[in-house]
Amino acid sequence: MPIYLQIILLIAAFIVFVLAAMYLTGLGLRRVCFKIIAEMEEARAFSAGKAIKLQDKRKNFFRIGTSNLRPKALGVLIADGLVIKTGDGKYYLDKAKLADMKSKVGQA
Repeated sequence: MPIYLQIILLIAAFIVFVLAAMYLTGLGLRRVCFKIIAEMEEARAFSAGKAIKLQDKRKNFFRIGTSNLRPKALGVLIADGLVIKTGDGKYYLDKAKLADMKSKVGQA
């Protein structure tokens, strides 16, 4: 097999690997987001008075890897406006945005 073809195949395999890793990480993040939402629904955290404490930072700074996606998933939910952080560091769900998200997921 010519060396040029080997180089092209190696680059293509690397691109496929990177895209697959990004996709699988996205699936994991989505799963964790749904777990956080379910946990907050179970606790009925729909107002600041019923807000609950969630892990928003990594427990061990030096631990490297993707084993703990909860802080990143919580950041995504906050950025989307589904979860609101209170002044004392607790979190609750925005009921209107949650209903809107569920209707969009149901239509898809």
